[in-house]
This record gives sequence, C-alpha cells and structure tokens, in this order.
Amino acid sequence: MFKHIKNDLPASVVVFFVALPLCLGIALASGAPLFSGLIAGIIGGVVVGSLSSSKIGVSGPAAGLAAIVLTAIGTLGGYENFLVAVVLGGVLQLIFGFLKAGIIGYYFPSSVIKGMLTGIGIIIILKQIPHFFGYNSTPKGDFAFFQVDGQNTFSEILSTANNISLGATIVGFIGLGILILWSRVLSKKGKLFQIIQGPLVAVVAGIVYYFVTNGNTKYGINATHLVSVPVPDSLDSFLGQFRFPNFNALSNPQVWVTGFTIALVASLGGI
Repeated sequence: MFKHIKNDLPASVVVFFVALPLCLGIALASGAPLFSGLIAGIIGGVVVGSLSSSKIGVSGPAAGLAAIVLTAIGTLGGYENFLVAVVLGGVLQLIFGFLKAGIIGYYFPSSVIKGMLTGIGIIIILKQIPHFFGYNSTPKGDFAFFQVDGQNTFSEILSTANNISLGATIVGFIGLGILILWSRVLSKKGKLFQIIQGPLVAVVAGIVYYFVTNGNTKYGINATHLVSVPVPDSLDSFLGQFRFPNFNALSNPQVWVTGFTIALVASLGGI
C-alpha cells in the first residue's frame, strides 16, 4: 500500500484540492446538504479506493446524477427518504456486479447514453445561468420547466438581465475563463499546468476576489451567494450533521423507482 507513497502523496494532495470544491459544488447543485458532498468524497476516496482493484481511479459524487437527485429529493418528500433510494441503488449495483450484468452495456447504443448525460448537462447549465449572474429567485432544488414563481426555465433566464449581481457575475466569468484557458491552452504548455488543475485555480481566484472586494457594495459578493459549510463547535454538533435513511419510506413505490433509476444511470454512466 505504501510502496509508491513518494508519488502517491503529492498526487493525493492535488486530487484533494480539486475534489473538495467539486464535492461541494455537486452537493449544492443536487440540492443536498453540503456536508453530504464531503462525506461522498471521503467514502469515494478512502472506502472505494481501498476496496477497488483499480490502480487508477477517482470516485466521488457524480455530476451526471445531479438532476435526478435534485428532483428526487423533492418528489420523495425529503432528504432522508431520498437516502433510502440511494441505499437501494447501491444494493442493486452490487447485484449487477455479482451477476456480471455489465455486459448489458453492449446492448445500449453509446449515442443513447451520451444523449442522456448530455440532456442532464443541458438542464444543469440552463438552471445555473441565473445563479451565475447572482439571480437566486428560483428555490434550490427546482428542476422543473415550469417553476413555482410563475416563470419557466427560459423566461427565468430572460429575467436575469434586470437582476444581475455585479460581484457574482465577475467572479463567475473569472472562474469560467480560468477553466477554459486551462483546459484549452495552459494544460498543453507544460507539466506544471497538468499537475495544478484549473478547478483548483478557479476556486483560489474566487477566494482571493472575495477577500479583496469584501465590504465593497458594488463589486463585493453578497453573503447569499457564498457556499456556507456548517462548522460544528462540538462533537454533538458534528454528529448532528449526519442524516440517516428513513426506511419507513420503503412502502413508497416511488422510492423503489428512484433507486432503480439511480442504479441504472450510474452504472451506464460508469460503463
């Protein structure tokens, strides 16, 4: 396990700094508690990494499931009920593995899988455009086309033009510019830019921008736009952040449908 610690240690530090904001971002986009994103990253890194026979791999929360998770939490009546569907999805994936069911993937055209994941990505992008410009009128977790505020996905984007937050918009474009520049130009310029990942630089740039403009009413970032991870002040407070599945929800047929959907989409996405 520690045979290649000299190479594994610096690589793990890079993965940590890249994975941490991704875990928080996916949890936020999924409408789940931010703490759950951290737990998913820890389990994916420590537990899956220890049990997996793969020599190269990074496991954690999946962005491709964000739309499904977001909708399911609202449909099933709460996060604890949704966790039951997650447990069912995990059990089904274990069963798929024991049955060597991965061969089913050969019968699914790759265009169908890519189309499914692309559709999920488009939904996420459209729903995040107002938030990119600092317009947060839509409740977190609303992934329906017709929204509770009387708008629809496209009219909400048009309404953003009159409700732009300058600070959030600037830091959004800074982060987006760094990601594009890093992936298209800098990553091909040298090994240093491959070791230091764009998402990490984008997060650091956002932090620097926040502290530089903090207190500036025009260019500063409002507290409502910040990702606030609960910081426990005691052991009881820390343990209180854990949520457990409400297994009484097993009587809800929709929980089983959601569990099967999670297992199928996650498996096909992995294949």
